[in-house]
Amino acid sequence: MSHPIYRVVSFEIVGPYRIHVRFNDETTQDIDFRPVLEGELFVPLVDEVLFSQVRIDSEVHTLVWPNGADFDPATLHDWPVHEEELRKMAGRWSDALRANERG
Repeated sequence: MSHPIYRVVSFEIVGPYRIHVRFNDETTQDIDFRPVLEGELFVPLVDEVLFSQVRIDSEVHTLVWPNGADFDPATLHDWPVHEEELRKMAGRWSDALRANERG
């Protein structure tokens, strides 16, 4: 059984936390990342200056940020399928971070 391997080939920041992503199969996604920017790894990306430092990793062909945050290219490719679960996970990350801060 084989499954397609997707690679990000280009992107454009099109608004606050929004990126237009093009893949090696010529498909595109317009992704609003804001709802999933929670938790220890992703909440720093709320800083628009850091968010804007996104680039394509030349080895894994996905979007990466200087703080090590990234998303699997297959997740990006099929964002509408994964978005609801990612939002739920972000809520759990946010809750866990607040609980840790309270001690």
